[in-house]
Amino acid sequence: MSKIQMTTPIVEMDGDEMTRVIWRMIKDILLTPYIDLKTEYYDLGLEHRNETNDQVTIDSAEAAKKYGVAVKCATITPNAARMTEYNLKEMWKSPNGTIRAILDGTVFRTPILVNGIVPYIPTWTKPITIARHAYGDVYKNVEMQVEAGSTAELVMTDKDGNVKKELIHEFKNGGIIQGLHNRDESIESFARACFNYALDLKQDVWFATKDTISKKYDHRFKDIFAEIYENEYKDKFEANGIEYFYTLIDDAVARVIRSEGGYIWACKNYDGDVMSDMVATAYGSLAMMTSVLVSPDGKYEYEAAHGTVQRHYYKYQKGETTSTNSVATIFAWSGALRKRGELDNLSELVNFADCLEKATIKTIEDGVMTGDLYSMSKLEDKTKVDTEGFLRAVDERLKVIL
Repeated sequence: MSKIQMTTPIVEMDGDEMTRVIWRMIKDILLTPYIDLKTEYYDLGLEHRNETNDQVTIDSAEAAKKYGVAVKCATITPNAARMTEYNLKEMWKSPNGTIRAILDGTVFRTPILVNGIVPYIPTWTKPITIARHAYGDVYKNVEMQVEAGSTAELVMTDKDGNVKKELIHEFKNGGIIQGLHNRDESIESFARACFNYALDLKQDVWFATKDTISKKYDHRFKDIFAEIYENEYKDKFEANGIEYFYTLIDDAVARVIRSEGGYIWACKNYDGDVMSDMVATAYGSLAMMTSVLVSPDGKYEYEAAHGTVQRHYYKYQKGETTSTNSVATIFAWSGALRKRGELDNLSELVNFADCLEKATIKTIEDGVMTGDLYSMSKLEDKTKVDTEGFLRAVDERLKVIL
């Protein structure tokens, strides 16, 4: 079989720890034997980010804007322990946060459903897609530790030099403060991305904030969504038999738990971070979740929604066998390859991405799976395999499907 030819590169963002190991395995076993893989490579491993003062992260995001499609491996966001472990110059920010700030847009995360894996919430018979705003809030915050006797104020100077102040708190004792921001144009892009995605999938959109408490910040999100929906999307939604629904975030959580799924749940940045992990886990595993960042101007960055699987990596370093779930990382590659094929009119590449996903799901439904799925699968005839063994099993089925 001759290899599938690509015309435009995909931006490849390598990562850290066990997912970096899996990344290489996926390329060697499932991709390069079939595709003349063209990528523009960026090493976002923590050591290289530290060497480049994190410039490599910025460069990778700019490359994604240039080429239109990127695929990203999971990366470490360092804490105090990582500072010592990796001898870092400083506690570098989240690469995902940096990339999302540059690309803007919305992250859509959807669980991968397979026969034999029953959700922890049995009423969830349809996938719930989390639409996560990808700019601002706590991910772009400014924060300070406050000494006793300090007065904290929120200060805004307008374009004419006029100053407005709001008292935050007068600290008799020490404390902490945090400043958040967002931009109207980013919230507008978020709303339109959610509504367009809903029209593509013919699914309802739920949006939730806490505007009863955050009467200006969260209420601004609510107002922008409502205005755009009424002026641009209401007629389209009604014509397609779908609806837009707003509620408070706590009410949304209660409604979600009682639902059957099958809709798009739009969340602010931090809410989406937390709720996507909750949804993924409730459906079975964090490694069974697709994730794609869609920018307002149609740029795409595909990734796994989970972390670097640190515990498995330490076992791998000791030469011990691991059984790490690679499905989300496989689907990140398949998503990027499919989108590259669609944009470049390469039907062979699109078909390969479809076949790779079918082979992955068939492997699990045939009873061959990694340890996390083995422990929850309801299949009677099942086999637990190691990390590489699962990829080899996918490749066997991929050859047949192709």
